[in-house]
Amino acid sequence: MYNRILLPTDGSENAKRAGKHAIWLSDNSGADIIVLNVIEPYYPQISALPNFSEVIFDELRDEGENAVKLFKQELESSQCRGICKNIKLTTEIKEGKAFVEIIKFIKSKNIDLVVMGASGRHGVDRFMLGSVAERVVREAVCPVLVVN
Repeated sequence: MYNRILLPTDGSENAKRAGKHAIWLSDNSGADIIVLNVIEPYYPQISALPNFSEVIFDELRDEGENAVKLFKQELESSQCRGICKNIKLTTEIKEGKAFVEIIKFIKSKNIDLVVMGASGRHGVDRFMLGSVAERVVREAVCPVLVVN
């Protein structure tokens, strides 16, 4: 059935709900879960500001590491014990455009299933960047489960 489930996360509520589905699927299939956060520092107007790389980028990295850490804590939490103890979890943080890095990761790690939130961004960011989930669905070489 599934051997490797990819869970792209940004720490949003939709990503958390997707994480619960990934846990359930992993528990029922024996698949490993790989949690991926992509740091997306692609705002040309902002990146030209002084100290962008030291301040903003560090904040983005901390935010990504926190999103991955929260999922790991969820997996190890008392409400998950019992069903989750045999799940193998690995975490990755990449830098780049989110959907591009997710698609590259799917191909390079032979992912069998992607479980992701419908959208993590809202407002102007989402309008300008488009839906990451939509782009992953269109370009993935494996099934994608989008959780709302």
